[in-house]
Amino acid sequence: MVLEHALLSVVPGREAEFEEAFAQARSIIASTEGFGGLTLSRCVERPGTYLLLVTWRSLEDHTVGFRGSPGYQEWRRLLHHFYDPFPVVEHYEQVLAATPPGR
Repeated sequence: MVLEHALLSVVPGREAEFEEAFAQARSIIASTEGFGGLTLSRCVERPGTYLLLVTWRSLEDHTVGFRGSPGYQEWRRLLHHFYDPFPVVEHYEQVLAATPPGR
C-alpha cells in the first residue's frame, strides 16, 4: 500500500468553490484501478491549505494508471486551476503505526 500526500494551496477566496469541485472530482479518482480511499482535510490555521491523502495499491496505480487515464484530464480540468502554487505530490510507505490503548 502506498500513501499519496499533497498539500494543496487554494487561491484565497475560492475555498468553497474548490470543495464543491473536489466533491465532483472524487468519483473520478475513486473509479481508478488500485484506488484505496482518500481524505481531504482543511488546515485550521491556514484555511486555504488542504491536505490530500490517497491510498493506492501501488505507486504505478497512481502515476501510470490514474495520471494516464482519460479521467485524469477531467480531474485536471475540475481542480488544477485552484492551486497557487501547484502542489508537490509525494508517495509514502508505512513503517510504523500506533493506536490508542484498548482499540
